[in-house]
Amino acid sequence: MSEEGGALHEQPVHEEVRALHERLARLEELLTAARQTPAEPAWRRPTRGEPRWAVTAAVAAAVALQLLLPERLAFRPAWLPATVQLLLLVVLFPVSHPRTRRMTMLIRGGGLALAATVSLVNGWSAVLLIRGLVRGTEGNDAGRLLMAAAVIWLTNVIVFALWFWEWDRGGPTARAEGTADRTDFLFPQMQSSDPGQAEWEPAFADYLYVSFTNATAFSPTDTMPLSRWAKLLMALQASISLITLALVVARSVNTFRG
Repeated sequence: MSEEGGALHEQPVHEEVRALHERLARLEELLTAARQTPAEPAWRRPTRGEPRWAVTAAVAAAVALQLLLPERLAFRPAWLPATVQLLLLVVLFPVSHPRTRRMTMLIRGGGLALAATVSLVNGWSAVLLIRGLVRGTEGNDAGRLLMAAAVIWLTNVIVFALWFWEWDRGGPTARAEGTADRTDFLFPQMQSSDPGQAEWEPAFADYLYVSFTNATAFSPTDTMPLSRWAKLLMALQASISLITLALVVARSVNTFRG
């Protein structure tokens, strides 16, 4: 009887030990998964950042577009802004990951200066175009008018993409360091529960898309501006795009009819 009682007593002990082993194994699996899965999405934690080739290509395209404008709509002398922009481009963008705080400030200041230069040159051309349309001195040739307007409009898309990219959450370096404590643009991926979006972080192409859709729809589409400066910038871009397109289309229609 004592041996049978001992065997019966050992059976529940073995079951408890086995259940304990299973729980420990499950706990180990959960801990391993937690170590492998980032606690925060990529856009909120420090990352390596994005390569600058897309920004470089966009700025180079903006410079090339400006050179296509007729002399009467160009910033004079035409070679001066193009030279300044290309020099800033060559100096700034090879240094995609500054190592010191001072270098970070210099790169950010240079990037803002580049965006301001492109904005100034394109804004000057837009003012000259609109003034000519209002006075009736511009638009005698509908084909050339449409080409000039397209150049200014496309450059405007690139310009505002640069501003969005430079200002959102403190700029590209601050976003890569994960130090930003605010969100200026709410991208759809930031609200997604899809695990495949965990490694997503905004790149220049995303800001270029935001700029393009804002210039065509005259309002935000899938990405919402949250901060005041973001709302004001998008409102300014939409206003410029609307005024330019409305005047150009009206003048072109009159030219074709005439």
